[in-house]
Amino acid sequence: MAKNYEEEAKAILKLVGENNVDSVTHCQTRLRFVVKDRKAIDDKALEKLPEVKGVFYGSGQYQVIIGTGVVNDVYAAIAKLGTVNAIYGKDDADTAGKTSNEHKTVVQRLMAMPSGIFIPIIPVIAATGLFLGLKSAATNAQVLKLFGAVPSDIPASLTSVISVLTDTVFAFLPALIVWSTFRYFKGTPIIGIVIGLMLVSPILPNAYSVADGSAKAIMLFGWLPVVGSQGSVLTALVAGFIGAKLELFFRRHMPNVLEQILTPFLTMLVTFAIMIMGVGPIVHAIESGMLVGVEAVIHLPFGIGGFLIGAAYPLMVLIGIHQTMIAIETSLLASTGLNPLITLEAMYGFANLGVALAIFLRARSNKAKATSMGAFTSQLFGVSEPTLFGVLIRYNFRPLIVTVLTSGIGAAILSMLNVAANSYGLAVVPSYLMYIYNGHALLWYTIVSLGTVVAAFVATNAFAIPKEVLTPDGDVETANAVISSTVSDNKVYAPVGGETVALDQVSDPVFASGMMGEGMAIKPAEPGINKVYAPQSGTLSVVADTGHAYGLTTDDGMEILVHLGIDTVNLKGAPFTVAVKAGQHVNQGDLLGTFDQAAIKKAGLDATIIVLITNSKSYARIEPVAADTTVQAGADLLAVQREDVKVESVEPA
Repeated sequence: MAKNYEEEAKAILKLVGENNVDSVTHCQTRLRFVVKDRKAIDDKALEKLPEVKGVFYGSGQYQVIIGTGVVNDVYAAIAKLGTVNAIYGKDDADTAGKTSNEHKTVVQRLMAMPSGIFIPIIPVIAATGLFLGLKSAATNAQVLKLFGAVPSDIPASLTSVISVLTDTVFAFLPALIVWSTFRYFKGTPIIGIVIGLMLVSPILPNAYSVADGSAKAIMLFGWLPVVGSQGSVLTALVAGFIGAKLELFFRRHMPNVLEQILTPFLTMLVTFAIMIMGVGPIVHAIESGMLVGVEAVIHLPFGIGGFLIGAAYPLMVLIGIHQTMIAIETSLLASTGLNPLITLEAMYGFANLGVALAIFLRARSNKAKATSMGAFTSQLFGVSEPTLFGVLIRYNFRPLIVTVLTSGIGAAILSMLNVAANSYGLAVVPSYLMYIYNGHALLWYTIVSLGTVVAAFVATNAFAIPKEVLTPDGDVETANAVISSTVSDNKVYAPVGGETVALDQVSDPVFASGMMGEGMAIKPAEPGINKVYAPQSGTLSVVADTGHAYGLTTDDGMEILVHLGIDTVNLKGAPFTVAVKAGQHVNQGDLLGTFDQAAIKKAGLDATIIVLITNSKSYARIEPVAADTTVQAGADLLAVQREDVKVESVEPA
């Protein structure tokens, strides 16, 4: 008999708050609520409900993790109650996709904007920082002395060529930012990059040269000073915003016969005119004042400013506003060549390492050990969500308090030592590359960062080990039982070809934490249309209406979820086609459907394919293939060892 989920639905709605819900939808693993007040929800109470595996707030939605198959039944029960706006499956196909954005406040949208604009350019800035570090190390007098050379021995021609690697990004940084801003606001990126290049054109006097008096501004009409926008991040953001909005306006109102030529012409002309006719200098002055204020906080005496920044950063990550710091860091780099802000923020990652390691070593619960070790491993390379959601706030707030305090103390020491990075985009282990440009900076950063790990480890052991992790998962009474076991092996095969990714490295914290089960991820190889094949033989328990997910129950009871991309449910099926239906039996290698990777990426979403065994607890061992390797569709992905335990009661002697 099918289970009745009405009581579970009522309990969930009671804890989320019926009057707190604007709408609810679902995907293949979770309920997605758009709520009025996220803080009004008791996360701990929700996590205690029988069918709830965890909760998470992201993409503007409060997500209640239920699991494949069951989530459909719980959602159906919620919809049947009729007390909240259940929108999934309604005739209005646009509703589900628009809901989360429509209910975001202006503040939420502003917080999300820096991430969308700056993340695409982080890799080149990080690479430039590495180039600068290598250049500094290679031209250091003490290093050259080891080889019997001095800096003057390096040919000027070689220095000039190396400068192309180290100087280009920052020389044309406004152009990159305008390009990315156009892209974010749905303008034409090539128009954006041309406007950005205009702002730093060599024809205009360099802003730095004008500032130090070695050059003079062009006096337009004899009274309007015009200079370049070198190093002005805020000016580039404003230019990109104005330009993208103007382009969209012109495209809506321009006759089709003229649109192709006149829209780019008017967009570039009007945007450039607005920027040089006063907006640019005003914005640049505001930005300069902001940077002076930030640096003043960083350099407050006795490390006070460093402590405030280091302690606040974990909380900023928790509520999702930490991406706003990217714009400030970029401005610091562009204007000074150094980034002391990321140095202070980085102590958060090292503090997390100490907390996760302490819990792993003390835990007697196998589940807690697996969660904390997974969090520790991903944190080594800067992925903090598994630690944040799986460790710091899962049990109680003491681990979070340890992270906040030790991160703040480490940052305070670094601020007093005036240590600063020469880039950003690298965290925890890779972050040391941002300091190789200076031996003093590298030495102190290494000492303080490792000291932060130790301090967090000791503090966690002293008073922040959750009681839950000290209890074993469960003891099996065996005094009056005879236990016999058989072991059978099985495999899960890759549904698509591509590069393997460790599960704890994916961008969705729920999947990364292992909350939904163990598995593997794949970055698809084909840039366009990709085919998806059955990873095993069995019956399709779930085929998403949107085509973004498949649930498969194998002939021997293994439950497999194939999830195509992250948050792709919001695309309402546009990039997907489906070749099968729920209840159908398929053989390993049969075609399930297709997806358009380019369309997913164009929508700003992650196209990584997630393959999970959702009933992982039924298996003794699940071993994925090595990460960062290329696999073809149908290749081995997961090796599974199942232990079937049969307990036979016997009479006491």
